[in-house]
Amino acid sequence: MKMKIKNKLYIAVLVLSSCLAVSCNDFLDEIPDNRAEVDSPEKIAKLLVSGYPATSYAFMAEMSSDNTDVLEQNVEYTEFQRELFHWSDITTIDQDTPFSLWANSYNAIASANMALKAIEELGDTPNLAPQKGEALLCRAYSHFNLVNIFCMHYGNNSSTDIGIPYITELETTVKPEYERGTVAEVYAKINADIEAGLPLVNDANYDAPKYHFNKKAAYAFAARFNLYYGKYDQVIKYANLLLGENPAPMLMNWAELGTLTPNENVQPNYFVATSNQASLMLISTDSSWPIYHGPFMAGRKYGHNQVLYQTETTGATTPWGNLTTTINQLPFINNELGRVPTRKMGYYMEYIDPVAGTGYYKMMYPAFVTDETLLCRAEAYIMTGEYDKAVEDMNTFMRGFSRAPYISRSTITAFYDSMPYYTSDAPTTKKQLNPDFNIASVEEENLIHAVLMLRRVLTIHEGLRWFDIKRYGIEISRRSISVNANPTVLDILEKDDLRRALQIPSDVISAGMTPNPR
Repeated sequence: MKMKIKNKLYIAVLVLSSCLAVSCNDFLDEIPDNRAEVDSPEKIAKLLVSGYPATSYAFMAEMSSDNTDVLEQNVEYTEFQRELFHWSDITTIDQDTPFSLWANSYNAIASANMALKAIEELGDTPNLAPQKGEALLCRAYSHFNLVNIFCMHYGNNSSTDIGIPYITELETTVKPEYERGTVAEVYAKINADIEAGLPLVNDANYDAPKYHFNKKAAYAFAARFNLYYGKYDQVIKYANLLLGENPAPMLMNWAELGTLTPNENVQPNYFVATSNQASLMLISTDSSWPIYHGPFMAGRKYGHNQVLYQTETTGATTPWGNLTTTINQLPFINNELGRVPTRKMGYYMEYIDPVAGTGYYKMMYPAFVTDETLLCRAEAYIMTGEYDKAVEDMNTFMRGFSRAPYISRSTITAFYDSMPYYTSDAPTTKKQLNPDFNIASVEEENLIHAVLMLRRVLTIHEGLRWFDIKRYGIEISRRSISVNANPTVLDILEKDDLRRALQIPSDVISAGMTPNPR
């Protein structure tokens, strides 16, 4: 199913015009001269600084996931939170909204394409290989984020499920024509860019490797992508190239992080420090998400609360024991606040008027960490039947993340065998899995429950839980939590619910693009 559209898409005209400090019309007039100026490896490298998206998907994905309830005793919220929580089409235009993610992702793609065009015009010589590798990975990464937010997950229906435009050329017209294509086509193109770009990456080309697609970050991206793609041998291949046979020294030092105060930005600064061996690639984005999930009063009607904390996430009971007694980094708990945040991403301000104190919220976050890649490998081992290796990886993660002992396969199976499936009024960490691929046995399902639980607590507030929900067709409910009362179910997102694909921005629809079906 291919759909022809005529639409500006907010791609090169928006972003690169701002990068070059000219108006949209001026940019189109000036393109030949500006492109000619990108005539050296150094200038291409500088251009690729804008090849990374300036908007994060974390706010949208986390608010859409089962890491969020509505807390009736609280009143503060924004319309954006309400729309996300109820899986409604988003009308808000702000830093973290679909409009911003769409525009800034295609802006980043435009920068990557401009770099690739300059490389081509310079003869695609060997000395330009590192820049070419970075540009290809940047292009793949932004498309990967877009397809996973705005489309149904990759699976059996991907050859017909509507995709997003995969832009590979630098546009020079005001109303270019694009094909939205299918999810399968988008994934194939992402795969091609990763496979072409990754071998070219050279860390020696960067002054600050962790702000770019360095080799380790590229391996982590390839592992996550192939996990979503269902190419499990490739997940293992790329995770092995990153982690080797002894991944423990490369993981987050959760014990040290846990000794730091949760106040101010002390723990978040540690989490995103370039000296942190686990953080592989850091991205700075415009985002108010640290305010709306952190230990602040803003927007606290919707959030990760005590009930979720105690029964499903960072305070729940696992095969390794209860996390409230074993976890190294305790969450920030304040009964007045209502929500229970883990201190990861702090905010800082980009001031427009320092005297008046006005400006934009900014967030630094690690796009990839070694711990998540280790759990990607554990999941891939499960899906390839290498259960002992999967349990070894999960144990290695938990020995750093918590003070838990090593446990056996049989312990995991016995734990989940005895656990009832989740219901809204009797929540557990075991939710029905409805993937469109085969789960080979009860033991395999139990191991999947274990790795998804670890992924959920590891990536709390980062948005990746939403993609795991989509990958496994997990049905989730919208609950209203009130004091001394059972939760009230407001809505249920079923396994094939079309709302699992967030609606593309209304401005893009108005410009002529076919909306997601509803």
